[in-house]
Amino acid sequence: MKPLMPKAVAIWLIENTSTSFQQIADYCGLHILEVESLANEETDKSLKPVNPVASGELLQSNIEEAEKNPTTPLVYIESAEYNSFSKIVNKSTTQSKFKRKAKPEAILWVVANYPDINDYQISKLLSTTTTTVKNIRAKTYWNYKNLTAKNPVNLGLVEEEVLSKLIESSKKVENILG
Repeated sequence: MKPLMPKAVAIWLIENTSTSFQQIADYCGLHILEVESLANEETDKSLKPVNPVASGELLQSNIEEAEKNPTTPLVYIESAEYNSFSKIVNKSTTQSKFKRKAKPEAILWVVANYPDINDYQISKLLSTTTTTVKNIRAKTYWNYKNLTAKNPVNLGLVEEEVLSKLIESSKKVENILG
């Protein structure tokens, strides 16, 4: 089964989690390009996000597991299953919205400190689109003037080990290319 309002749920997951676009696409029954389009705000702006945890279609613990491991799928739960988990509390909305707004600042930090990391790697690291990364790198992002570079580890968007591995791999490639 898929969520009742898949695009609205996808928007909520994009804005409030750091799950991958593929995880969101699989959960919502959408194509990954549709999810990227929603992330880039290229679709109908009248769509309002719908919280799948509050509606009983997804468990917060499943989201947290999926954020830690991109191979963990988001799993739709039946209403009967949700009833036994009715005391589960969702993260505060302000903290969740913060993640979405913090991504451009994290991208700016990575681009400024590690310019050799390519756009695709940054987009995978921060669960964003390559278009957003390219626009920030080119200083054409719509809100570029208001961005402040912030470490994605400090923002809680990525674990330090993951960022360190990416930096190390880009240094190895740089050394090989000379």
